[in-house]
Amino acid sequence: MDNTDNWVRTWAAAPQAAHDGLGSLDGHPPFTDVTLRQVVRVGGGGRRVRIRFTNEFGTTPLTVGAARVGFAEPGGGVRSGVALTFSGAAAVTVPAGAPVVSDPVDLDVPDLAELSVSLYLPTVVEHVTCHDPAPDPGWAIPGDAVAAPAVPEGAEPLPVRALLSAVEVLPDRPAGAVVVIGDSRVDGAGSTPGAHHSWPELLAERLVRHGLPGYVCNQGISGNRLLTDGIGTAVLARFDRDVLATPGLAHVVISVGGNDLGISHAPHDGPLGDFLRAFPGPPVTVADVIAGHRRLVARARRRGVRVHATTIAPFEGAEIHTREAESARRAVNEWIRTCGEFDAVLDFDAVWRDPAHPARIRDGFHCGDHLHGNDAGYRALADAADLSLFA
Repeated sequence: MDNTDNWVRTWAAAPQAAHDGLGSLDGHPPFTDVTLRQVVRVGGGGRRVRIRFTNEFGTTPLTVGAARVGFAEPGGGVRSGVALTFSGAAAVTVPAGAPVVSDPVDLDVPDLAELSVSLYLPTVVEHVTCHDPAPDPGWAIPGDAVAAPAVPEGAEPLPVRALLSAVEVLPDRPAGAVVVIGDSRVDGAGSTPGAHHSWPELLAERLVRHGLPGYVCNQGISGNRLLTDGIGTAVLARFDRDVLATPGLAHVVISVGGNDLGISHAPHDGPLGDFLRAFPGPPVTVADVIAGHRRLVARARRRGVRVHATTIAPFEGAEIHTREAESARRAVNEWIRTCGEFDAVLDFDAVWRDPAHPARIRDGFHCGDHLHGNDAGYRALADAADLSLFA
């Protein structure tokens, strides 16, 4: 795809309502007269950059008093900072339920660069559109500190990715975006925070090392499901916003369904009862999950993009596991492998499963909960991907 004259998304974080997340903002006071500084690592680079801010789950207008982007330095420092504008103005008010994209700025962004994005909130923001948890560092700094070269004393760690949902660039070579959509295993739960060890980020690294465009966007949400809202909007409901509206979209990788099956079969009157109340809706079947995948494929095909899927990796030993869920997982995986409806299948079940106990993740690949990967586990998933699929 020749996008040297068109924008390509190079980083993303799926927006959520704060109360639909993992509780990281519980008890946190409203943001007011504060600067939020957040670090993101892009995939592929470009010669110009623009930032997408979000008030999509806000209930009142959001005022951004000033914003700035530059290259991140350790500990929250910034170099080569550039002021952002919005239709030529330094400030912007974003309606409730809406995003806003900054004007483009000239900034020569290398592949895999860490950027620092700062925005000043002069008025009260009670309902923060966020991504929970934040995989990379961020700070809440009193007052207008968007141009501060370092994080001053008095700053507090930011527990979520707040009001920031995408970075887009003008590439200097033909490029297309790869969007991975799914749940906590896409989000990188269990990996080292701040190390960029989710498997989509590691896939971007591999692509760059092999001289290929690394514009991989992670649209995972921890706790997310394919069919029903709960923690985050269901994949079927957010697919247009988080995937099909992506500038420069070329590929989508669907990696979801395990939570649908596990939650459907888990006993809701047992020890997990309180946790499972965050996941409303009736139980779903193998046929329901297959039908959901088919609906996503059809919508992506209408956009002319290539569609890939991952099999659902094992999770025996996790609290959510049951024999019924395991049987359903295997049935869905068999369909994914054999249906012929995807351009390619990334067989993550085969990568992670213990050969001696196929319902479990092999030792050394999970973070201790038998559900989520560790750094080595996510590295194995990224290394198993055929890079030619995304060339």
